[in-house]
Amino acid sequence: MLTLDSAEGKVRIIGISAGRGLVRRLADMGLAVGRVVEVVSKGPPIVVKVMDCEIAIGRGIARKILVEEVHE
Repeated sequence: MLTLDSAEGKVRIIGISAGRGLVRRLADMGLAVGRVVEVVSKGPPIVVKVMDCEIAIGRGIARKILVEEVHE
């Protein structure tokens, strides 16, 4: 399974393997299941572009975000 810390380019979030608190905090930042994000930098920290914002995420949290590649 591909996680955000090993992804490149545009990816779709397909799951978050974490507790409710972290899932809610990520959703508040725009990182929710179904959202397409772009990996800008593999850091550390990992920087992702969500909508018009860039968000820095630690490697440990990024390993909990399951993604799939988006082919456009």
